[in-house]
Amino acid sequence: MKTLNTIWASALMCVALASGVQAQESRIAFINSQRITSESGPAKAATAKLEAEFSKRQKELTDLQSSLKTFSEKFERDAPTMTESQRTAKQKEFVEQNRDFQRKKREFDEDLNGRRNEELQQVYEKATKAIKQLSETEKYDLVVQEAVYFNPKIDITDKVIKILNAGAK
Repeated sequence: MKTLNTIWASALMCVALASGVQAQESRIAFINSQRITSESGPAKAATAKLEAEFSKRQKELTDLQSSLKTFSEKFERDAPTMTESQRTAKQKEFVEQNRDFQRKKREFDEDLNGRRNEELQQVYEKATKAIKQLSETEKYDLVVQEAVYFNPKIDITDKVIKILNAGAK
């Protein structure tokens, strides 16, 4: 019986301590990382940098694709008047050009995605610093970046973007 009373006393003490901990108010905030990577100054600068860096290769690919389309249309038009060996040679030429185009496009996509990830990583690092700074200043206990639901009054995305834009200038 004495041990049972001790267990009940311990349980009541734990409940009392837990209710005291709950009495403290926690501050929670939400950030929309998608908005940060599309609307912030560093994200826009990264996008412009990538466009400048890859625009020449993009134009080359577009021109090559247009050339392939023209080649295909000409082949379709001229095929009935060609000999079998001419058709075979043209088909082989088209297949080689198309393979070259596909290889260049794949390389372009891989290079672009790699560079995009590098640039976004820098944006994420800057955003993380801004979020930490804001959290310390405004005393947030928790900042969440994905949620099923959040009250707009806890959204600090605009504040983070403002900090990032001020740092980008």
